Amino acid sequence: METLAPNIFTRNIQETVALYTLLGFKVAMSVPEQGDELVWVMMVNGGVTIMFQTFDSLEEDLPEISRGNGGSLLLYINLKNIREFFESIKGRVKVLKGLEKTFYGATEFSILDNNNYVLTFAEHE
Repeated sequence: METLAPNIFTRNIQETVALYTLLGFKVAMSVPEQGDELVWVMMVNGGVTIMFQTFDSLEEDLPEISRGNGGSLLLYINLKNIREFFESIKGRVKVLKGLEKTFYGATEFSILDNNNYVLTFAEHE
């Protein structure tokens, strides 16, 4: 195995792209490649790749993918300059837990994305 790139399902892909753009991600690929009605998008920030896809785009092929947004998933993202990053986004996202030093030496904070997934950002100093 070499990498892991989660494919996260969303009901509103435009809102998801907007939020993750705010977090510094850039669209690397999308379906369709142009236009407003995206059904899938790959977003990248440094070494982190996350794909987002609409539930509707797979309802015929994989009807098992039919659940509410969110769930018991937390994405743990390592980065540098966590304090600067936190200050740049804290008033524009839903912060669940502010900056704090953990017992294992990391500085972390957590936010909730528009799909009710928890993103925890960490810097291991």
